[in-house]
Amino acid sequence: MATTNDLKNGMVLNLDGQLWQVIWFQHHKPGKGGAVVRSKLKNIESGKTVDKTFNADVKVDIANVDKRTMQYLYNDGTSYVFMDVQSYEQLEVAPEIVGDASDFLLENQEAIVATNDGRVLYIELPASVELVVTYTEPGLQGDRSTGGTKPATVETGATVQVPLFITTGEKIKVDTRDSSYLGRVSS
Repeated sequence: MATTNDLKNGMVLNLDGQLWQVIWFQHHKPGKGGAVVRSKLKNIESGKTVDKTFNADVKVDIANVDKRTMQYLYNDGTSYVFMDVQSYEQLEVAPEIVGDASDFLLENQEAIVATNDGRVLYIELPASVELVVTYTEPGLQGDRSTGGTKPATVETGATVQVPLFITTGEKIKVDTRDSSYLGRVSS
């Protein structure tokens, strides 16, 4: 148990049996009345985001979330298999929990797996990954000055919008949060 004055970004709260992650919070002292804590919370299971206001010094239940660095091994068709880099234990994660992170998962890549009481909550990828472009249409000679983009398929099967000068076989850096192109990777 902690008070609302102890809130931090990324902290996971157990409110009415559901797990909520603190996205943002702010202590607010209006001219009249007591201080309050405004917050934006994200439901870990559904992904729904809500605004919630707490009175200052109210007790809240902090959930015990274990975040471990794990290595992605393979997809066996029904689940994604991760291995703990310390204990070498293997953990199977359902595709629903992996979600869009599967677009950027490469074998032997490290990711953070968050669990609560033995149940996997979510997968956290690095902010960016380096992927090889497996297919993209060739850019036209006159299109370079327009600054336009074209779709490119990367080695994981995901489609990323890239500048017209990118060709098949090049290695690019992609932001895992919004699937945006960050730049070329020199070999």
